[in-house]
Amino acid sequence: MARMRVLVTGGYGFIGSHFVKRLVAAGNEAVVLDKLTYAGNPANLEGVRCELVRGDIADPGTVARAGEGCAAAVNFAAETHVDRSILGAAEFIQTDVYGTYVLLEWARATGARLVHVSTDEVYGDVPPGASSRESDPLRPSSPYAASKAGGDLQVLAHVRTFGVDAVVTRGSNTYGPNQYPEKMVPLFATNALDGEPLPVYGDGRQTRDWLHVEDHCMAVELVLRRGERGEVYNVGGSCERENLEVAHRILELAGAPGELVRHVEDRPGHDRRYSLDSGKLRSLGWRPERDFEEGLAETVAWYRTRRDWWEPLKSGEYLAYYRRQYAERLAQG
Repeated sequence: MARMRVLVTGGYGFIGSHFVKRLVAAGNEAVVLDKLTYAGNPANLEGVRCELVRGDIADPGTVARAGEGCAAAVNFAAETHVDRSILGAAEFIQTDVYGTYVLLEWARATGARLVHVSTDEVYGDVPPGASSRESDPLRPSSPYAASKAGGDLQVLAHVRTFGVDAVVTRGSNTYGPNQYPEKMVPLFATNALDGEPLPVYGDGRQTRDWLHVEDHCMAVELVLRRGERGEVYNVGGSCERENLEVAHRILELAGAPGELVRHVEDRPGHDRRYSLDSGKLRSLGWRPERDFEEGLAETVAWYRTRRDWWEPLKSGEYLAYYRRQYAERLAQG
């Protein structure tokens, strides 16, 4: 990729921080715009040379200041956790829909390129034997998925109406180091390492397509370089696993007993299966490179050795959220 100055929103988050490291390692300049909410962690970019602008993508002045001189922006900034969106969706709509609109208006004014990072959840439930294609209707089930779908549609509308140079990626379930422990893999890994129960929703037979964070970042970089304006690109790991299977594998890797699995009341509107057809992206030359078994083992090992990273997070705000989400479910399980 030719060297460029790139605005990375949400760059202190999980996927965003890995992407910033990738950009900088390739000799690019990265400007990180991050609100530094609970999921934004300065430790994720410790030692990485990049500029930081602390602020909200929903504020046009902040976006203009952060994006000065940037030829492109990659939007990782989002409220992303389904469970939290069910507890309250206002922040999701503000960031994922209106914040995306603000970025699009900046791109429209400056002529910069925008890559909007979205999710496979916008497609909703996918029946067995089928995979979602970019042209499929959007059928989001959760407030989170609906907010991301709203952002996607804002992008496509700005491309068609105003000629903005923007593209959308829709990634499958992403895992790896530095992921905030509310998500399934880090939640289960850290609970297992502490001998705490793993709360598995319902029967645990929900199926997800797993994608390593480095493979996800490689895909976003490729779309930044070669994606066609106005197109959507699915980024699927081609690795479907049931949640219950992943939970038991994490317990094995952590050396914890299988009895820690606790089936709890399912969340409302829980999709049973996601699956992506990534043929369009593969035609550009992308393939996921990380084996799931190997990647999951490395991820659990990272959480084992980096208690200094995650233990401080599992207190305060996180603990209040965890109790609100799981205490009653675990008591009934």
